[in-house]
Amino acid sequence: MPTMPKSLLWSRTDTAGAEHVRFDDRRGLTAYGTQLAVDPVPFTCRYQLATDHDWASLRLEVEVEGAGWWRSVRLERAVDRWRVTAAEQGDLDAALTAGGHPGVGLPGTDDADRLAEARDLDLGGSPLFNTLPVRRLGLAAAPADTAHRVTVAWVLVPSLTVLPAEQVYTGLGTGRVRFTSDTFTADIDVDADGFVVRYPGLAERIDPR
Repeated sequence: MPTMPKSLLWSRTDTAGAEHVRFDDRRGLTAYGTQLAVDPVPFTCRYQLATDHDWASLRLEVEVEGAGWWRSVRLERAVDRWRVTAAEQGDLDAALTAGGHPGVGLPGTDDADRLAEARDLDLGGSPLFNTLPVRRLGLAAAPADTAHRVTVAWVLVPSLTVLPAEQVYTGLGTGRVRFTSDTFTADIDVDADGFVVRYPGLAERIDPR
């Protein structure tokens, strides 16, 4: 695995967990990350992400594993569509229902054409992926009340089911962006490079002292 020049660490605030990512953002973004969380079942999620020079998403590979199960999904953008491949071993549904949670669908998608309009990817529970539209649209320093509606390919974790989703990002002035999806809204603090510092209800960044 290649050496990356930068890294960030977030502590989850919605559950016990954390995310660490190593990345290079000099020409778009190349990132290698790991999520750890205990909800809805204890799992480890590892991902590799690549964008083009304009921060439009190109490729995402994700593996998630827990006790007695493993899943993977790969999304790769072709000319006007996404190619999605997925695999699984073991029984995630059994692990979920044993903990009192409902079962989930299969990893991947049964209709990749539904993702055709997505320029960005969103990995569930990861504050890194908010940076993709923030950087692509230049929102970290945008004037207040600049709203942009985006379509994303949303990868649920831990199921790795892939769904299209509509999201709205609104610049609130330097260092703050409002994220809206359906009825959910959060005002996210970002640094000068568009990386999340604080995402209320999800994560807070831990910076070296």
